[in-house]
Amino acid sequence: MTIKLVALDLDGTLLTSDKRISEENKRALQAARAKGVQVVLTTGRPLKAIEPFLEELNLLGEGNYSITFNGGLVQENTGCVLDKIGFGLEEARTIRAVTQQLDLPLALLFGGTIYTLPSEQPSLYAVLSPLLDAVDIDDADLPDIVYNKAVTAIEATYLDERIPQIPKELHEQFEIFKSRDILLEWSPKGVHKANGLAKLIQHLGIERSEVMACGDEENDVSMVEWAGLGVAMANASVTLKEVANVVLPLTNDENGIAWAIDQYIIREG
Repeated sequence: MTIKLVALDLDGTLLTSDKRISEENKRALQAARAKGVQVVLTTGRPLKAIEPFLEELNLLGEGNYSITFNGGLVQENTGCVLDKIGFGLEEARTIRAVTQQLDLPLALLFGGTIYTLPSEQPSLYAVLSPLLDAVDIDDADLPDIVYNKAVTAIEATYLDERIPQIPKELHEQFEIFKSRDILLEWSPKGVHKANGLAKLIQHLGIERSEVMACGDEENDVSMVEWAGLGVAMANASVTLKEVANVVLPLTNDENGIAWAIDQYIIREG
């Protein structure tokens, strides 16, 4: 199997626990690119929030691509959009009504802006995303735009107690999944990382069998299951490990990505 594209989740996968890209991982990615392999960051974050990592990896500019908003936005790293799926004001209010009922905070994302709605439980999302513009807003003032996604960011135990209470019909209308222990994401139905990657490889003329996808959390399940080579980190969730072709012997803090690239791209093992 020859890998032509490597799709990388960020938190818990490419990044260390203190949100860095290790020198070992950088060198491995440079070696992969030297062999002509596309390196694609595949994340729930918007482009603005990952630009420092793209710059660090020399992935800005034409011919480089990212999957952002968990597959809701497929774009060249110039900002040129190849494909976009979002939801409107009515859907935003549907999500808002449920989070209010469950006493959960909610923030809505549009590009690089976070619209944070009032809540008894404060949202942690602005703290998680300091590069984005945060706007506190009342329900009545929500703009009638196409939102990229909604997020609930709150202490993990509190969040886990309430997730089972989300009505079944909401799961039928939206993609709802955890991307971190304190972060629940709400995306339009059909928006997930595999969907975004499928659109990108069609644009690039790459086969699904030539994609290696690496991740650690529930929002990575679709792409790891879909890819020709699905890779789970040693620190990945049980759910992800069950669908992966390979479970790495190393974690994100042990340069697991460098090991995977050496094994399956450089050595083609």
